Amino acid sequence: MPLVGSELLRTARAERHGVGAFNVIGIDHAEALVAAAEAAQLPVILQVSENAAKYHAATGAPGLAPISRATAEIAAAASVPVVLHLDHAIDEALIDEALGLGFGSVMFDGAHLPDAENIERTAAVAQRAHAAGVWVEAELGEVGGKEHQPRSAHEPGVKTDPLQAKEFVELTGVDALAVAVGSQHAMTERSAALDTERIAAIADAVPVPLVLHGSSGVPDAEIVAGVAAGLTKINVSTHLNKVYTGAVRKYLADNPTVVDPRKYTTAARAAMRDETARLLRLIHGA
Repeated sequence: MPLVGSELLRTARAERHGVGAFNVIGIDHAEALVAAAEAAQLPVILQVSENAAKYHAATGAPGLAPISRATAEIAAAASVPVVLHLDHAIDEALIDEALGLGFGSVMFDGAHLPDAENIERTAAVAQRAHAAGVWVEAELGEVGGKEHQPRSAHEPGVKTDPLQAKEFVELTGVDALAVAVGSQHAMTERSAALDTERIAAIADAVPVPLVLHGSSGVPDAEIVAGVAAGLTKINVSTHLNKVYTGAVRKYLADNPTVVDPRKYTTAARAAMRDETARLLRLIHGA
């Protein structure tokens, strides 16, 4: 099935259900995520982040292109709709590279910038991306948990203001907005509480789908409540990495003489597939 783009989120927003977005680090991640989407018979968003591109570039190889092209090939063979998304890009050159690699959407992360600069640079990215037929996600407020976002999700002034969100979308022309509503990146415990009243207020104020980053730290019931309040795209990464790594640890503990990585990564891929399928159904409301 051909890769899809922004119509997936627009439809989901109109129908008041969520879409799961999950990060790809290696090819086995992409295979697990697509297998999960096919098992759940639901669409999925595959995200390659700037950090993942840097990881692949650390050996001296090209960073973004190889993993993105492999992910796109896996996605194109899927029997369900798949979006290829560039996640948390601060480097605008990386965004421009993604525009030529078949990405359906890109995220420019300017949340750490002064408001005026965030608006100016985000609008410029949106203009270039729209000219290439690619939709744009941006962030307003500080979700926290990233190196460039050191503040806690619960500090004063961190959460997204509905009126500022409305103005930001109008001035930048972005197609989706990541909002700070109580979650935080890189949490390994699922204990975050979402501000559903704020989510509903932002959803009423802006005409584009809302995105929740840091969903790994959000319990199931809070995710369901957040989607009901107006969230559309739900990003999960750390939680699935925890599942993947846990499966590797268990397999090696049970099979201490194994040295073939295909053995333990097969177990990890299966564990990631099963948990992703469960999350897709939860997020969608299936």
